[in-house]
Amino acid sequence: MGRLVAYGVVALVAAVVTALVDRPARRLSIEIGYTAQPDERKVHQALTPYGGGAAMLVGLCAGLLATLLVPSLRPVLTASREGFGVLLAAGVIFVVGMVDDFRDMSAPAKVAGQFLAASILYFSGATMYQLKLPFAGFVVLGPSILPVITAVWVVALCNAINLIDGLDGLAAGIVAIASGTLCVYGLRLETLGLLPVSNVGPLIAAVTFGICVGFLRDNFHPAKLFMGDAGSLMLGLLMSASTMVIGGRTAPASGVTFFFFAPLLIPVFILGVPLIDAAWAFIRRTASGQGFDTPDKNHIHHRLMRLGHGHRRTVVILWAWTALLCGFVLLPLFDNQANVFIPLGVAVLAIALVTWFSPLIEWLRRSRSAPRPPAAPRERVDR
Repeated sequence: MGRLVAYGVVALVAAVVTALVDRPARRLSIEIGYTAQPDERKVHQALTPYGGGAAMLVGLCAGLLATLLVPSLRPVLTASREGFGVLLAAGVIFVVGMVDDFRDMSAPAKVAGQFLAASILYFSGATMYQLKLPFAGFVVLGPSILPVITAVWVVALCNAINLIDGLDGLAAGIVAIASGTLCVYGLRLETLGLLPVSNVGPLIAAVTFGICVGFLRDNFHPAKLFMGDAGSLMLGLLMSASTMVIGGRTAPASGVTFFFFAPLLIPVFILGVPLIDAAWAFIRRTASGQGFDTPDKNHIHHRLMRLGHGHRRTVVILWAWTALLCGFVLLPLFDNQANVFIPLGVAVLAIALVTWFSPLIEWLRRSRSAPRPPAAPRERVDR
């Protein structure tokens, strides 16, 4: 509980600093023309300043600085170069995203920037060491393949978070839920003796949670501030680093059959919504002969809105699905007997979500409550 409180303090510092910096970042973005212009492929209809990414970067620095002031957490940063490497990589990917916000970089140039950030993670040691694969057991990743896997994972998560950032509060909320879950998961593994207390993954996840929560105050619909590619790419980088450091260094919990392949599946479950959306976007655009970076309005959130869900309701639905997937991850780790109830719980929650948020139900309610027009008088016919 002591370490959980300590991580909570760090997350709180990151959230408060991010929230305080949001307003100055908004004013500065307007002054320098760092703004999102409305167009036919975007949902927002008014000019909105970027700058949320810069506020989150300041919050990230504040959270890591606060870690040095907490005696029980100071060794997490000072024991290795990983924390500094994550901060440096976040700064690099932030610059790449900011340039893209201003000038619309080509896809190869943007991916090159993501590879550069991934290289920083690799050389600082903030990466995975092993994978557990079906029928193969633990596979130790050698220096010949590790840089490639690191780069692929960073590029995948950066673009997944970037693609899901299409509605006010959507990406920040999803990453907040996912990173909070990852932090609790890592701390639970520490308690079970399956992860060393010096692992930097839970710390990065806690700070990521904090900056997302602090940013949501001005980003939930109607948003006063956007994170831009600078923010979404940085969140993808932070999530990739924390998932690799935790998932790629952890043995599965004994006696928990659901987590037999935990290091491989945990990040996929936690970030299921953005990863599914990114995979479907790749398939959809490739099949139609378009480039992967070609924007469209066929993402998951766009489809939900076309079904009749409003802006806020669509965001809440996707938050709920993310929370459901995260619960699917955490429950067996805290209760070994929970595996039996997971399929039933998933089915019940899925049906409840669909029923509660169904546009059809709302349409029926409106139609029943709407006053009916008076019937037209019948004409008298003489025979």
